[in-house]
Amino acid sequence: MQAGGVWEGYERGSSGYKRILIALLCAGIATFAQLYSVQAVLPIMARELHIDAAQASLAVSAATLGLAVAVIPWSLMSDRFGRRTTMVAAVIAATILGVTMTFMPSFELLVGMRFLEGMALGGIPSVAMAYLAEEVNPLHAAVAAGSYISGTTLGGLSGRIVAAPVADFWGWRAGTMVVAIYAAGAAVAFILLAPRQRGFTPQSVRLGGQGGLFERLLVNLKDLGLVSLYMQGFLLMGGFVAVYNFIGFHLGEEPYNVPQSIVSVLFLSYLSGTWSSTEAGRIAARHGRRKVLIISSLITLGGLLMMLIPWLPAVVVGLLIFTAGFFAAHSVANGWVPARAAVGRAQASSLYTLFYYGGSSVFGYAAGLFLTNFGWNGVVAFVGALIVVALALTVLFLRRPVTPETVQPSAD
Repeated sequence: MQAGGVWEGYERGSSGYKRILIALLCAGIATFAQLYSVQAVLPIMARELHIDAAQASLAVSAATLGLAVAVIPWSLMSDRFGRRTTMVAAVIAATILGVTMTFMPSFELLVGMRFLEGMALGGIPSVAMAYLAEEVNPLHAAVAAGSYISGTTLGGLSGRIVAAPVADFWGWRAGTMVVAIYAAGAAVAFILLAPRQRGFTPQSVRLGGQGGLFERLLVNLKDLGLVSLYMQGFLLMGGFVAVYNFIGFHLGEEPYNVPQSIVSVLFLSYLSGTWSSTEAGRIAARHGRRKVLIISSLITLGGLLMMLIPWLPAVVVGLLIFTAGFFAAHSVANGWVPARAAVGRAQASSLYTLFYYGGSSVFGYAAGLFLTNFGWNGVVAFVGALIVVALALTVLFLRRPVTPETVQPSAD
């Protein structure tokens, strides 16, 4: 849509809008299927490699740490060469590294390769929201963001649910290899479907000086509201990954004794997040992001507490509620960042991604220490504390709700 020669973005329902969402769905599958396939086989990996739960979780934390440290460089590349070009390069590199990882002969080399794979994967989530913000009409940005997040849930779900049953029969290497091949197909689909950019203007890459990287990062870090949104990702994602890292260990013990191939079915809980992330975007567009973020966090906490009940159906329902609440909160916070950013939209989104996966790396490992020392109740207490802190930050520093109708799009 053009107005006075200025690109205003694809309207909802247009062919370009649909192609962007489908292409990003494929990118989400390629990215998150690889990133989290290892999570589904952690108990099997721990057993085969003779390591404990906390050590095994490093296979997940290394990848998310690599992703976290790479998001700023990827955002700079996207400013210079374009969002689509950057995502294509990232998804190709990640697919190659994902296949290579399965051949690593030792756990140490595996962790190192997972770190490199995570760095490559960082080119998708760090750029995707900026791509949406520039190519989709701002009036539909919240809904589009929710649709993209729902796509990432399908990627995370598919990687986990494919890897675990294969690993139960043929080992964790076979499970992760199958996912890597499957992700390669999704990567090809993304490359073929993603429309050319129309709202992007190339920018010179400068670290210092006016308009440079450091200035853009500093401006976004001075906004307490934005920092609070970054902390939502840091705390909530940390707690979310902790639960999914260790629930397989919990259910593999007394009184449940559930095989990992059956535990993997619990990853279907991700479908509740697929639904809730889209719905949260729609509700936030009508009633404001702040209110939806608070309610979503409370729902997450409620689901977590249900998982304390030593009864398998209660654990399953609690996981469903926990997952739905988390993805609703993540959808709102992630979509709010580029809408709120005054300058450096790509860097603002990248900072969110950095905090988001930084939390995954730090708390996804730290919760393993609580599992080792205090059992599942210790993990729940630890994650509950993270959610409470995130809620407090929302209440204190996000007092003025920002909606698509009240925020004008900003340029980098």
